[in-house]
Amino acid sequence: MQAVRIARFGDPSGMTLVDVPAPEAGPGQLVVAAEAIGVGGVDAVIRRGTLSGYGFTEGLVPGSEVAGTVTQVGNDVDPAWVGRRVWAFTGTGGAYVEQALARVGDVVELPEELSAVDAVTLGSAAPVAHFALDHARFTPGQSVLVRGAAGSIGIATVELASRAGASAVAVTTSSPARGQRLRALGATHVLDRGGDGDGTAPESYDVIVDVVGGAGVPAFIDRLAPNGRMVVVGAVAGMPPEDFGMRLLRSFQQSRSFATFSLDTVPTATRDGVRAELFAGATRGELHAVVHDVLPLSAAAEAHRQMDAGTVFGRIVLVP
Repeated sequence: MQAVRIARFGDPSGMTLVDVPAPEAGPGQLVVAAEAIGVGGVDAVIRRGTLSGYGFTEGLVPGSEVAGTVTQVGNDVDPAWVGRRVWAFTGTGGAYVEQALARVGDVVELPEELSAVDAVTLGSAAPVAHFALDHARFTPGQSVLVRGAAGSIGIATVELASRAGASAVAVTTSSPARGQRLRALGATHVLDRGGDGDGTAPESYDVIVDVVGGAGVPAFIDRLAPNGRMVVVGAVAGMPPEDFGMRLLRSFQQSRSFATFSLDTVPTATRDGVRAELFAGATRGELHAVVHDVLPLSAAAEAHRQMDAGTVFGRIVLVP
């Protein structure tokens, strides 16, 4: 089968299309014939080599989510899975392939009404948004700022916060045109990447969900209201400065707090139950899968070029 490998960390030119052996399902595993493959921000971070110190090596196959049909199961897996349409998490890699290997515990059956493309647009992003708001102890009537709102996680956070009764949903984004699209999805205030540009926006926020990370984290800590909570769910701009916590200490009397969030900390049954609910909500029009483009697997490098250029609104999806 065909797969995309990161032959060399750095720019997208280091990604290559290669022929590899088709996978065989082992104990607790199944094989999914991919119909759609999600291209996530973390894929680009891994491709750049930013996380090489965390065990990622050149030669890996990137990607973490696919949707398609189960074609094979391990000896200890219920054979009734064969033929079912599913969304599957492949781990921190292994998704940019024609046939993906996943653990049976990382698979959710798809509603008939949900396309594979929409499934990989929402499958990881929407649960991250849901649980990030929960991690921040968001309640109706509180104000929310979504930093880096034009990606799939940011868009889902905007929709979920708006639907849950936020008093304000401010977003940072790179252009007025993107801001207008985010307003249509529930944003009430549009800010530039630095958090400025809307004189009617709140000066501080009860909750900040940050997809960006990087050098701007300390300045956004300053945007927290008293008892405000900031949750970082991504680091597409890299890690924050080592001394970013000083902003919290300098505002000690504001009782602000900072946290990171990963789906890895959510029990499997809870996570998959929420994911299934979000998929069902998408079929009812309560949540929108915003797809920037659908490209062939062979164009994975082009997908990453667009992400690096900052032109993507929503998610790019690859199809074998």
